[in-house]
This record gives sequence, C-alpha cells and structure tokens, in this order.
Amino acid sequence: MISMSAHEIASIVGGELHLLDPSTLISQYPVIDSRLASSETFFVAFTGERVEGHDYVGAAIESGAPFALTSREVNYPSIQVADVAIAMGKLATALRRKLPNLKVAAITGSQGKTTTKDLLAHILMISGDVVAPAGSLNNEIGVPLTLLRCTELTEFCIVEMGARHIGDIAKLMEITQPNVGAVLVVGSAHMGEFGGREAIALAKSEMITSLPDGGIAVLGTYDPFTPHMADGLQLETLTFGEKSDCDVRAADIEFREGRGHFDLVTAEGRSSVALELVGAHQIANALAAAAIATALKIPLDRISAALSTATLASKWRMEMHDIEGLLVINDSYNANPESMAAALRTLALLAQERGGQTWAFLGKMHELGASSAEEHAAIGKLAHDIGIDHLIAVATPEYLADLAKGGSPVDSHFAMVQHTSANKVDAAALVDHLSVGDVVLVKASRSEGFEELADLIMAQWREIAAMKDEGER
Repeated sequence: MISMSAHEIASIVGGELHLLDPSTLISQYPVIDSRLASSETFFVAFTGERVEGHDYVGAAIESGAPFALTSREVNYPSIQVADVAIAMGKLATALRRKLPNLKVAAITGSQGKTTTKDLLAHILMISGDVVAPAGSLNNEIGVPLTLLRCTELTEFCIVEMGARHIGDIAKLMEITQPNVGAVLVVGSAHMGEFGGREAIALAKSEMITSLPDGGIAVLGTYDPFTPHMADGLQLETLTFGEKSDCDVRAADIEFREGRGHFDLVTAEGRSSVALELVGAHQIANALAAAAIATALKIPLDRISAALSTATLASKWRMEMHDIEGLLVINDSYNANPESMAAALRTLALLAQERGGQTWAFLGKMHELGASSAEEHAAIGKLAHDIGIDHLIAVATPEYLADLAKGGSPVDSHFAMVQHTSANKVDAAALVDHLSVGDVVLVKASRSEGFEELADLIMAQWREIAAMKDEGER
C-alpha cells in the first residue's frame, strides 16, 4: 500500500476519527486477521456470517495496529464508517488512481479462476513485481484487500472476481479498472443464486462490458456464451482454447502420468509446454494464463517456460499424495458439475497408467438450486460411463439415483461398485479394501470439509502399510 496518513484515509472513506492522531502513517496493506496486525498496517473489522471482526479490534491493537476501520464505535483508536466494505472499495479506488502505470489483470469464470491466477502469477513473476491474492479472495472484501497490497514498485496485480448477484462484477471492475479482463468459462456453479446459465453468463459478461478504454478482453471457448461476450464492443480480444481458430491454443496434446504436454501456439509462434499439474482440465487453465500474459505483452518463450515449472500455490486443489503405493488426489477445495467431471476423468486417466482400481469418494456439490438432484445423478452416471470402479457417495445418495437405469460404460462387462456412507468416518473405513496401485479421488464442495476425509484415508493407509511391514519382518 502507498503510505497514507490516518487523516487521508478518513477523508477518502468518509470516516470519523476516534481516539486517533490524524498524522498517524500507514505504509503496509490492511489486514482482516488480527493475528497479522503490525505497527505498519491497520485492522479492518468486517462483520461476516461467522465472524464478527469488531470482537478482535482489541487484539489487533495489542498486536501493534495503530487503529481499526470499523462500522461502529469501539473504545480503541479507529476510523468509523457506515459500511466497512464500501469504505474499502473507496480506498482501493483511490489507490488505483494513484498507480496509473500498474497493470491489472482480472479473472472470472465458473471454475478455474484460482488455478489460472496461480499460473499467471508464476508467469508474471519472471517479468516484474506481482501482487496476487493468496487463496480465493474474489469478493467485495477480497478484491480491495488484494489491490491495496500494491505499491509504486508493483508492476502487475491479479484479481479474481466472483459473483453472487448481477452487478457484483461491475462494481469490482469500477474499483480495479483492469487492463485485461478474462472470462474463463460459464458453467453451473451458483446455479441456485442465478437460476440458469444464461443469468450466470450475464453476470460474468460484466467483466467484458465494464472494461475501461484500451482494455483487452480474453475469452475462453469452452461454452456457448463466453466467446460472444465482446460482440459489438470496440475492444481488442484474444480467444483461447483447443480449436484451430483460437488466438492462443494448444496443439498436439498428449498426457504423461496425467500431465498435459502440448505446443502453445500464439501469433508470436509455437513453443512446447510440459505441465506439472495433473488433469486434462489444467490445459484450459494454462491456456487462459497464457492468453492473459500474451495480452500483457509477455514473450512466448517466457510463458511456455513458466507454465512448465508452475505448481499450485493454493491448497486442496488436485493435490497428489503417493503413499506406500496408493495415489490419493485431494481435490477438496470446491466442487461443481464441471470440475467434478474433470476430476473423475483425471482419476480414470491416472488409474490407466498405474494399473490399479479407481475409488471416487464424492460429497455434496452446493449451490446448484433446483437442479441439484439432477446434477448429482448425472455425475454418478458419468462415473459409471467412464469406468470408475468404486463410487462412494458420502452423505449424498443422489449420486446413485440414475445408476439403476443402465448406461453405456466403456466396457460392456463393467459393473461399477456403489457404496453409500453416512459420513466421512464411515467412508474412510473402506480403506481396508484398497490395494497397492489404486487411485483415490476425494472431492466435494468446500463447506463439506473433505480435506479431513483425505487425511483419514492417508492416515489409515499408512497404518495398514506399517502393519504389513511389521508382519513381514
């Protein structure tokens, strides 16, 4: 953050100083976790669904924060405003205006935002100082917090943008004024809030319709909506995908140990990429990052080299754990129908290479609205059709609803074993039936906490392996 006084901050956000010297200087970005407070930053007291930030103002001050930004009076040095989120947006807007040379890349889409952000950050780090959110800070709180980390030395800032309502992304675009806006794909995530993919597409399209003059639109080609979001607009556009007419595309794709290898093709030429990330869906994420980097004038050879060395910075996204001959894929960060399908196909691909059986431990996909039962049943059917050996529906029997209707599996003699488990502990008991060479996928929406199931499976498998080793001595 650019150094500002408490008086300047209060003037920008329309706040009232309380027990605070107006000349107090702040040189670091604000924090919402009181444990991260220091003498150079200030604490932002958000009122959330689960946490009341005002309860931690005292702890933040004790940790060294000179003051807090609050929406109610507290008996500590503070700047009080009517709405903390709006105040943060105003402060971030002011900072963006003070940094006209900063290059901002904004990313939205129904899935792949965080992975694309991580890949893009890895590419841009070669060329300059980069600010990118840790994890998935993609709302009216997270986007200003990310932008406020920028200083005069920052060359690139990457922001993720999510939406719960029409107009959410437009507001974030007004704050950040990106040079590049990228829409990855329109899928089924948040169908419950929006009611249909057309409404989701409208919300995501605000990324493109809200671009400032001179902005560049980067558009995926993986759904019928995204490629047309810049139609009729006076914008420079770059498309990405695997079709021959894409501006940034992947050619000659093959997979080795579940990792994509391809030639990255742009207007600059062609360069080989060997991804470290597992899964066919990672090619789309890599192409998105490559297209944004291309729009930011990063040379092709730097892009391909960076993509070939990048690993995920965010937790629980296709984490691979090879433990005593068992491969566990912990993809428990989130889930929607598209990402679930991609994870299942990756599971099948890895098992083909290893020769073992496939075990899919699947939990509930949230925010699907009226189509929830249908979407879960479709994923169960897909698991059957692509030859998954074991489907474990953890507290989500909807996955098994359509399996009695038959299907067209890859092997006409194939019969997927179906398991229902009431909870994660019951599901982990199936570890006794696993064998060396098997591949396990653990996936559900974030609120299901399936990282706990992944940990249980791995811990119990280690115990089994240790007992086996002891018995052989």
